[in-house]
Parts: sequence; C-alpha cells; structure tokens
Amino acid sequence: MTKLIWLLVLAAVGCRMLTGKWPWQWLGSQSDRKSELVRARRLLDVPADATRQEINEAHRRLIAAAHPDHGGTNARAHEANHARELLLNNLPAES
Repeated sequence: MTKLIWLLVLAAVGCRMLTGKWPWQWLGSQSDRKSELVRARRLLDVPADATRQEINEAHRRLIAAAHPDHGGTNARAHEANHARELLLNNLPAES
C-alpha cells in the first residue's frame, strides 16, 4: 500500500513538472475547455464539425445583430468575437 501511495505522489509530481499543473487541475481545465467550445458553438449556432468558412459566416450573421452600432451591446460583440477565435483556433490542422 505504501508503494502505491509513493507511485501516486511521484506521478502527480511528474505531471506537475511536465504540464505545469497538478493532475486534478489539468483534468479540470480539459473539461472547462470542452464546455467553452460547446458554448461557443451554441452561440454561433454551428455544428461540431463546422469548417472555417461556416464559422466565419455564422460570426458575420451574429455580429450584424450584436454589434453596438446596430443596437447590440459591446459585451455581446465581444462574446461573438471570442467564440469565433476559440473555434477557429481549435480547428484540426489542414493537410
């Protein structure tokens, strides 16, 4: 039992050294990132497999209604911009 505890401690320290986070922080940040992606997709109303073009078109439609110059708010425009950037940054690399 003592060996198991030491192995867990060493694994936790190793994870901290490699990722800069403790295992429980790293696992929590992964689920936060997934929920943030889901929220961004829902805001832009795009599917999980949306292309770059689909994301940009959805952003254009949303920003047309959410822009402060067109009766929207700054916060809503910032949310739309953040959602677009988040989704574009998480697209799979094209070959």
